[in-house]
Amino acid sequence: MSSLTAGQTNGSKRGATGHASILNGNSFDAEDTATLDPGARSLVERRHARLGAAYRLFYRRPIELVRGRGAYVWDSVGNEYLDLYNNVPSLGHSHPAVIDAVHRQMTQLNTHTRYLHPGVIDYAEDILSTMPGAIDQIMFVCTGSEANDLALRVGREYTGGTAYIATSEAYHGNTALVSAHSPSLGSAEKLDPTLRVVDPPDTYRWGSSRAAGVAFYNAVASAISEIEASGDGLAGIIADLSFSSDGIYTGEDQMVRAAIELVQQRGGVFIADEVQPGFTRLGESFWGFQRHGVVPDLVTTGKPMGNGIPIAGMAARSEVLEPFSTARPYFNTFGGNPVSVAAAQAVLDTIRGENLQQHAFTVGEEFRSALSELAANHPSIGDIRGSGLYTGLELVMDRETKEPAETLALDLLEELRERHVLTSVCGPTNSVLKLRPPLAFQASDIPRAVDALDAALTALNA
Repeated sequence: MSSLTAGQTNGSKRGATGHASILNGNSFDAEDTATLDPGARSLVERRHARLGAAYRLFYRRPIELVRGRGAYVWDSVGNEYLDLYNNVPSLGHSHPAVIDAVHRQMTQLNTHTRYLHPGVIDYAEDILSTMPGAIDQIMFVCTGSEANDLALRVGREYTGGTAYIATSEAYHGNTALVSAHSPSLGSAEKLDPTLRVVDPPDTYRWGSSRAAGVAFYNAVASAISEIEASGDGLAGIIADLSFSSDGIYTGEDQMVRAAIELVQQRGGVFIADEVQPGFTRLGESFWGFQRHGVVPDLVTTGKPMGNGIPIAGMAARSEVLEPFSTARPYFNTFGGNPVSVAAAQAVLDTIRGENLQQHAFTVGEEFRSALSELAANHPSIGDIRGSGLYTGLELVMDRETKEPAETLALDLLEELRERHVLTSVCGPTNSVLKLRPPLAFQASDIPRAVDALDAALTALNA
């Protein structure tokens, strides 16, 4: 078996334009293979040989995880790690309610959606009840990428336009269509020629939610005018209104809402990508878009929906979905299968039964308060922002200039890994720590997270 050659695992950290790809920020480099212990080196080489070079691994020394529970995971030699990153097991790793629901359904039936099954319909009605009344239909798929792919197609069918607006570091998935609307993938992916890219409402550099909101509104308005002048036809805007991949901007301002409503007034649709902010992650509301008081035309979700079991969905206003659904049949073999739906129903029931929205709000506020106290001793912490259990901690070279500290951020991830705390980065220069633990994260976990950050920053600045 041949060994990896340099660059095969993750390629260049940046594309030809200098753009830092979201998938390469916190990733293993093949050049480091020889430094790994024999067991890890063998797994990395076997993985590359059988899975190919496109896959990415986290960390300069990849971790072999074997078990998880709640907000904790364990590696193959028994080390325990605090997970500050994963929203795939959104309730927490190995949640018993999901395990029980999946097991029960597996003993009964699992097939596709071309047969009647009350569980699928019951769940559709239940999840739609969490959304505005105008959102009254839903289609099930397996991943957020598929949901966004479907939404882009539905929006184009409804409006007759082709051009979408997206933010400059947006990531919406990995199908050909969706990758072409995900600027964060960098120069490795060719963007759709009709896509218009706008900056997110960067509350840190604009200095306030109002200034950032106005800048965002003006950028969207300018993009609409450009689309209309070009003849491409406005299809809409696709956005995660927590701007997760852009750097996590959760500041609320009516101008963000006004920008979305302007798109709708000019005939476009608003696709709310809720893969990251949905399912009470932000604490203040069940869905991220609800914090801004907007009503989307299409809502997409994925990762947290089944706590790790593949299920995703695209919810829609029926009048928006009708031109697509009446023009063609649509079938997704595994989308909405009874076992995945059982997992999704267990997630929804647990969120309500354990009052996890309030939990996310309360613990998130306490976490950011503790991080703010930490920042007083570490001038490289430029900004702490977020809502609920979703926090962005931006590292800077200097607080006055707000120059991003990408190298420090990536080094910090490795120091945290050595202290058994896991997270990752986001933003245009990968200088923002994305602190997004499972909803099982407790107030009692905060000291461990903060102490690890304190020790890691101290070590790096020594």
